[in-house]
Amino acid sequence: MTGDRRAAIAALSARFGDRVSTAAAIRDQHGHGESWHPTALPDAVFFAASEAEVADAVSICAAHRVPIVAFGAGTSVEGQVQAVQGGVSIDLSGMKRIIAVRPDDMDCTVEPGVTRVELNDFIRDQGLFFPVDPAGEATFGGMASTRASGTNAVRYGTMKDMVLSLRAVLPDGSILRTGQRAKKSSAGYDLTRLFIGAEGTLGIITELNLKLAGIPEQVSAATCSFPDMERAVRTVVEILQCGIAMSRIEVADEVQLKAINLYCKTAFPEQPMLFLEFAGNAKGVAAEIEIVRDLAQTNGGSDFRWAANEEERRALWHARYMAVASSKLLKPGARGMSTDVCVPISRLVECITATKADLDRSSLPAPLVGHVGDGNFHLYILFDPDDPREAAEAMRISEDLAARAIAMEGTCTGEHGVGLGKRKFMIEELGDPAVATMRAIKAALDPHNLMNPGKMLP
Repeated sequence: MTGDRRAAIAALSARFGDRVSTAAAIRDQHGHGESWHPTALPDAVFFAASEAEVADAVSICAAHRVPIVAFGAGTSVEGQVQAVQGGVSIDLSGMKRIIAVRPDDMDCTVEPGVTRVELNDFIRDQGLFFPVDPAGEATFGGMASTRASGTNAVRYGTMKDMVLSLRAVLPDGSILRTGQRAKKSSAGYDLTRLFIGAEGTLGIITELNLKLAGIPEQVSAATCSFPDMERAVRTVVEILQCGIAMSRIEVADEVQLKAINLYCKTAFPEQPMLFLEFAGNAKGVAAEIEIVRDLAQTNGGSDFRWAANEEERRALWHARYMAVASSKLLKPGARGMSTDVCVPISRLVECITATKADLDRSSLPAPLVGHVGDGNFHLYILFDPDDPREAAEAMRISEDLAARAIAMEGTCTGEHGVGLGKRKFMIEELGDPAVATMRAIKAALDPHNLMNPGKMLP
């Protein structure tokens, strides 16, 4: 550790006491998320309790030129929280205040350590909910920083659509407010969306103003099986082309269904399956169900299973949410490489069909599951990290998928973010001028490259 880092940690300890830790176990916990990327330890961890404390800590680190990595729940999957250059990890998970809920405006203000589940439990009795649902216990700071989405994106959009404005601590310790609470604004550059998806490379988000949605009058959910992925995905495309406002349309292939049955003790047919959810008023939901049923049956869909009540609906979506956990049963002891792409809906059948053909030629199990309602799907590639050939094959599958999506005018990451894993595709997807512009913004705001260095930009 350099003298500047020792001095910075000493200054942080003098200011914040035992909320600054250099214990090996704490550093290890903050040196990785849920990705396959190797752990990279920070030199110290600071547990922040307020925006003012974050600003003070960043100012101390900036004065000593020490790198800073923001940490929330540690659920990122592309290496966003790895401290690849050491430095200080600022843990925001203790910043859990729900500052205000405004039912008349259908918005709220929260600190970055609040989770979606915590907010929804808090506001449920007001007839409101926050719809962006990446599953797990992700915090709002992390969700905004990775531009997360999830199962409800087909109807409600992603984090970029649900954040009205935010506050962030900049690399010099100053505090930025990106806007007010108005639903729209034409005042200046869109600084809010500059920080959404920036993965902590421009500053640390300390407060968010979020849109809320009304809880629908009726919600119905179902599953439907298909003979092959092509017909399942074609049904999704036709549903969307009909203009049906589905709440969720998820797909899982036969490999994923096998894993779910093993893990959840369910008895789903081990065929490609759609998970469907309809929401709205009773008459509208009934009409949409009939249209979707007809489209599915035309494409060979069968074995419709309806969730008759709220308990069954939650059980159905629990099975879907267990996709990653269940996949590990397919290759015990293996590591999972989680990857995701998103393509225009008109290319979705082609992209998934080509991907399944590639997987059929591989010896590695790689369940496919996705939020196909907006063209986004994932692979969870299982490989032995101690076998160089399997590790290389997993990387090939992931990189070929990313290149395939980009060639179809899609993106190498629909919702997981860039982090360490997708940096190499930034120029291929966006071009040199776009990446040069990002570098110029980064250099202007963070001239000493202190904020989450080594991430995003190739």
